[in-house]
Amino acid sequence: MAEQSEGTTPKTESHDPDFPEAFLQFMRDGWRDDALSVTPRPESPNYAKRRAALSEAFAGETLIIPSGSEKVRANDTDYPFRPGSDFVYLTGDSDPGSVLVMRPSGSGHDAVLYSHQRSSKETDEFFRSRDGELWVGRRHTLAEKSTELGLETAPWAELGGALADSAPARTRVLRGHDANVDRAILAYEPDPRQRRDRALAGVISELKLIKDEWEISQLQEAVDATVRGFEDVARILPADRGVKERLLEGVFGLRARTDGNDVGYGSIVGAGAHATILHWVRNTGVTKPGELLLMDMGVEGRTFYTADVTRTLPVSGAFTPLQRQVYDIVHASQQAGMDAIRPGVKFKEVHLTCMRVLAEGLHDLGLLPVSVEEAMTEESTVYRRWTLHGFGHMLGIDVHDCSAARKENYRDGELGEGYVLTVEPGLYFQPEDELVPDELRGIGIRIEDDVLVTADGYRNLSAGLPRSSDEVEAWLAAQREAGPRLPE
Repeated sequence: MAEQSEGTTPKTESHDPDFPEAFLQFMRDGWRDDALSVTPRPESPNYAKRRAALSEAFAGETLIIPSGSEKVRANDTDYPFRPGSDFVYLTGDSDPGSVLVMRPSGSGHDAVLYSHQRSSKETDEFFRSRDGELWVGRRHTLAEKSTELGLETAPWAELGGALADSAPARTRVLRGHDANVDRAILAYEPDPRQRRDRALAGVISELKLIKDEWEISQLQEAVDATVRGFEDVARILPADRGVKERLLEGVFGLRARTDGNDVGYGSIVGAGAHATILHWVRNTGVTKPGELLLMDMGVEGRTFYTADVTRTLPVSGAFTPLQRQVYDIVHASQQAGMDAIRPGVKFKEVHLTCMRVLAEGLHDLGLLPVSVEEAMTEESTVYRRWTLHGFGHMLGIDVHDCSAARKENYRDGELGEGYVLTVEPGLYFQPEDELVPDELRGIGIRIEDDVLVTADGYRNLSAGLPRSSDEVEAWLAAQREAGPRLPE
């Protein structure tokens, strides 16, 4: 592949041919340049409202939000590009190298999106550059992008001047996405934590806590595709022999690429004892009849909103009595957490509700070394040996959404109408844990759903997948009877 340099003749790699002048001249003529028919996106007013809210929070200051740059995978090949979530949240754009600059004006801020020009047929870039349109396809002109997004655009080549005019004392940068932008606007404070810039990230995260109707619809689409992906996997999961975890990962990945943008995060497919490894993403194991299969997977939709769902299935089709007992404890914990959700309830209260049910279940299993009451105290929490993680997290355009929000507005805060969060308690008994009986070792169970906080309670966006042990068995049997299918 050729290497692109903005505004210059593209460089070449050592394996690229040296084109003779006759060929270059021949390639420059005889091309039709078709215009794209673009219309404003229906959701573009949503992005404008978000920029207005951000403007109000930082009156009189310049705000710089990059999309991020492509990352090298190896040599001259890149990872698939995924734009920064906060940038997408404010613009709807998804191109690498773009930068949103919001400059203060009398009425708030003027927003300009600096973006790379398309590699048109006016220069050799269109056929010689790795980003040329003969290589990657037709891209939007700046005018087309402006029409579609409802946002003023400017050439990327003018970004340097815009950054040079930004006084560090009155400028905040969303850092860590574009090294060139970070270098151009040095941190105003010597504090390495860069409080001013962290405040920008924090405000954006807190704006993202409440999802509007369009965002909820995007999350529902991602969840619905995820439900179909779980069905796809169940339909090819044999009850009487083992299959590779990566086969199941790939089947779900096919659904994610067909019905969405991609998977929202690395799929966790844990067969048997691998289910006890919280972030098992190597997926190198094999299922085994009689054991459990934990799958934590989510489709990322085309607008980058993602689902995050976990189900634990009995490979043979039916839980053993002990597996069912543990599963029912986790299900009861999850249901108790969901039942506690409503506006005004503290995030921690949902956590403690779920954890108490788990602690009571561990007591019934004879595992707690102390009483449930003592285990639930802040000085103890010994029950967490077999749970480790909290009950859930915010969900949205990131799988762990709103992560820069202040603690008092997230983990120590109250839930509000329009919040979307996961509820995902689990119990995990490690194979090498000598404090549990042999028959429990290697059992890992998590149930995770995506929940919208409504005015009077909650709505389970992922209710399309069953949760109780009886329902899971019936669903798995129905999927196997239906047989394999290809995404349309």
